[in-house]
Amino acid sequence: MIEILDNLDMLSRPRLDLATVEMGGIALGTPAASVPRRSITEAQSSVVARYRGGTDIDSEYYDRDGRRLTLDEVIDHIAQSGGFLYCADKLTYKVRAGTVVGFAIYGRHLSHFAHLTSYEDFLATFGRPDRAHADEAYGDLMGYNNYYWGAQKQVRWDAWDSRVSLINLGDFERNTGP
Repeated sequence: MIEILDNLDMLSRPRLDLATVEMGGIALGTPAASVPRRSITEAQSSVVARYRGGTDIDSEYYDRDGRRLTLDEVIDHIAQSGGFLYCADKLTYKVRAGTVVGFAIYGRHLSHFAHLTSYEDFLATFGRPDRAHADEAYGDLMGYNNYYWGAQKQVRWDAWDSRVSLINLGDFERNTGP
């Protein structure tokens, strides 16, 4: 297995065999319970009917009946079903049926691509995507969502900050084609 975080350049490949990579020691297809609990800071699951949290606010989870859930309870539910596990080091694991099916990388890890200062530089490094979607708000270009189906990958180019702001791999919407 190739550890993505030790080989960030491989993320720029338009084709990538996801059966050969892992993120944070976790491979796709691994049981969600294998994600180190101490690294998980937040979680998203269907058992959560209401969530309260944010910057400098401790996360609170509530079920349908208004009962407060602990983070451990939410993680346990995800490990049996599905959802998202958010880790302190700006990594996220997508889980379906108790199995890790996707990775998301954001934050400091992507400073590896800081030398890319324009969308043209980005395209020269990552190649032309199979599909690119311009994200606009109020007439302003916010960025581009670039999809590489041969790698089951989405790369978000932030037009405001001229940087790669997100890379997700695996079973995410639009990562495998139209």
